[in-house]
Amino acid sequence: MSAQSSGGGTRMTPYLQVAPLAIIMLAMVGIPIGTVLLLSFWESDGISVYPAFTWQNYRDVLSAGVTLTLFVNTLKYAAMVLVATVLIGFTCSYFLVFHVRNLKWQIGLFLLCTIPFWTSNVIRMVSWIPFLGREGLFNQMLMGAGLTQQPLDILLYSDFAVVLTYIHLFTLFMIVPIFNSMAKINPNLIEAARDAGANSWQILTGVIIPLSRTGIALGSIFVVTLVMGDFFVVRVMSGGQSASVVSAMKNQIDQLFYPQAAALAVLLVLVVVLMVSAILRVVDIRAELAR
Repeated sequence: MSAQSSGGGTRMTPYLQVAPLAIIMLAMVGIPIGTVLLLSFWESDGISVYPAFTWQNYRDVLSAGVTLTLFVNTLKYAAMVLVATVLIGFTCSYFLVFHVRNLKWQIGLFLLCTIPFWTSNVIRMVSWIPFLGREGLFNQMLMGAGLTQQPLDILLYSDFAVVLTYIHLFTLFMIVPIFNSMAKINPNLIEAARDAGANSWQILTGVIIPLSRTGIALGSIFVVTLVMGDFFVVRVMSGGQSASVVSAMKNQIDQLFYPQAAALAVLLVLVVVLMVSAILRVVDIRAELAR
């Protein structure tokens, strides 16, 4: 009897260990998402919200032509920022891991990349406005060098400004996981490839990139979710000339159309989940991290 009780207690131990975290996740993630999902089926007259079950909010969102435009615009930002951050993150990580041999210098240069994150995201974003403006430093440098005759309007309050700001804000989220993956690569593998006659390009594409794919996948998830969930950068850096899904949700919330905003939020979550699932299909992160 005691043996059976002991066996039952052993089987329950993993569930008891994971229970606190599961309760926290349910309270912090499950309940809010469930509330948004429930609200998306309610009715609203612009003043009050009424408990009901209706698909009208989804019909309104999906039938509006602007919805597709908003999603395309948001995905465009995410794609451009993802490509840029992967290139910058991989290059910086490669330099730190394979060209900086001294561990203290590695740590020092890596911490140097984090210095911009010691200040608020808003401060770092707004700092681009006087730099890129018509009377800003960059335009003055271009005109002083004779490269342009008048200030470039495309630098600020444009898609260029939005993407540049995103890259500035989120590149570190790509550098950290890629650096971590590269640091785990056994130098003997690279030496073996070099001894086998592989050149630098073959080592990069055949050894380093495949062994860094876990970091690239994790960084991609971070960057994509951060860009897809942001609206403040788009609103400020585009000067109100561009919009994203989340900025449209913000406008609906300001107008007290909470169910419509909730429906749009549910669709956005589905799109992000599909994108993250696609990344996880390419790279089995759990298997890679278990190594």
